[in-house]
Amino acid sequence: MSSFALGLDFGTGAARAVIARVADGEVVGMGSLAYPSGEGGVLLDARNVLLARQNPADYLIALTAAVRGAINQARESARDFDPAAIVGVGVDTTGSSPLPVDAKNRALGTQAGFEKDLDAQCWLWKDHTSIEEAEALTARARALRPDYLAWVGDTYSSEWWWAKIWHCLATNRKVFGAAKSWVELADWIPSQLCGIEDPHQIRRGLCPAGHKALFSRRWGGLPDAAFLEVLDPALAQLRPRLFDDAVDVHVAAGALSAAWAERLGLRPGIPVGVGIFDVHAGALGCGVRPGVLVKAIGTSTCDCTVMPLAAMRAIPGVCGVADSSILPGMAGIEAGQSAVGDLFGWWVDTVLGEAGHGALTRDAAASGPGASGLLALDWNNGNRTVLVDTRLTGLLVGQTLQTTKAEIYRALIESSAFGARTILERLTAYGVPVETIVCCGGIAQKNALLMQIYADVTGRPHAVAGVDEACAFGAALIGATLAEPAATRDITRTQAAMVPAVKQVYEPRADASQIYESLFGLYTDLHDGFGRANHAKPLAHVMKDLMALRDRVRHVAKSDV
Repeated sequence: MSSFALGLDFGTGAARAVIARVADGEVVGMGSLAYPSGEGGVLLDARNVLLARQNPADYLIALTAAVRGAINQARESARDFDPAAIVGVGVDTTGSSPLPVDAKNRALGTQAGFEKDLDAQCWLWKDHTSIEEAEALTARARALRPDYLAWVGDTYSSEWWWAKIWHCLATNRKVFGAAKSWVELADWIPSQLCGIEDPHQIRRGLCPAGHKALFSRRWGGLPDAAFLEVLDPALAQLRPRLFDDAVDVHVAAGALSAAWAERLGLRPGIPVGVGIFDVHAGALGCGVRPGVLVKAIGTSTCDCTVMPLAAMRAIPGVCGVADSSILPGMAGIEAGQSAVGDLFGWWVDTVLGEAGHGALTRDAAASGPGASGLLALDWNNGNRTVLVDTRLTGLLVGQTLQTTKAEIYRALIESSAFGARTILERLTAYGVPVETIVCCGGIAQKNALLMQIYADVTGRPHAVAGVDEACAFGAALIGATLAEPAATRDITRTQAAMVPAVKQVYEPRADASQIYESLFGLYTDLHDGFGRANHAKPLAHVMKDLMALRDRVRHVAKSDV
């Protein structure tokens, strides 16, 4: 009988399940369900645009439907499939997405008296209500514990664990007091599948702990009680109720409980992996290794790569460098952009009110690099890397009375490409090798214009991952690895057997790259001028340089005709 692995991916709007054959990585079944609550699965508050929460009950509803759907599809597509042949389960989620739980590890937002309290729900990764707490934590850590910040880019984000918990403490003592503990969504889902009813017994993953909760064995785990006491004594009192250790993906969170096995139609007792963030799982599914940078391009973008622990170093402005957070025995590196798909969606759906991106993409492709005279900053949801500042906003320079909506659409795509290049240059400046760039996610699969622009702007080939649901597929790799004896587990060996070749490679075009080199210089001027408080270089040249470049490009294009 063939063996199969199940990967579960909990994204921003839906849960997905992938079933893959362990021998060759062929995906034989897929299922998904959008979260039923809120707007697109997100609970919002019209009085606070920074708030983004999710109903924890939605995760379990969507999980069940997605797995059953994947099993049904696998039964139809693969003669050698049997649910009993699923040998392991991997889990990835968004993050940092912490939720408060009670003494029985039940999500507080699902319990009587808290169902309508937004603070008792899961605090989704893109919730930015804790800006003040993040800034205060950053300031105090710089003075008292600078090593804490060095490994998360020198700035703590409002998207992350401690800032969100502290904000809950500051604004809703009822919820904070009722919480026995707090758990990352990436850790909570595996704990539910394993039937763990004591929050302190949850096996936490090094990925969420190291990248968002300031966990490191360098300083003995989580931030010390004395530092948390400086923030608020209640945080120091919470610390013993959180966790003491974290493990890599070679360690199981536990075994699938009988109750969940029956609910999903699987064998009880199969291993369930510790949680990992979605984009880190996507990196696994795209074959990440030293020299390979994986870009998960979705509502936001996350860049992940790894380097040997012996070469591990802190990188200013990069979201996190953590021990064994992606590949065991390697330093995991994460960077990213807070608005990419969301940025394009804002322009097309919110501003223009159009039904889709197809016509705009075609029109934008007809206008070459520099031809519009436009330049944008991609900060509509703040800057995640390298400035790490959620108070920054978007900017569009160069528009005239002749500017078209398609030209603006292209400028927004280009701005995200310039942001991607800024990250790439920061990584390489600090000795992180990048020899290959592999992109996953729906945008990478569907938008050839964006992929070509990214290749042209960076001057590097960009490959499209060989699997559609890279995050869920990466989680399945974890499940497959856990089926092996503990002493011989090696997820790099699993990758070699299961990860498919890339589908397509976009090569940079020399003429476009030359124009984008000039535009990137102007982008950098805007980036530093609006993003760095100590930047003194004037910006009066930017508009005029954009016009000159526009006229030169149009003249060349006219001459070619």
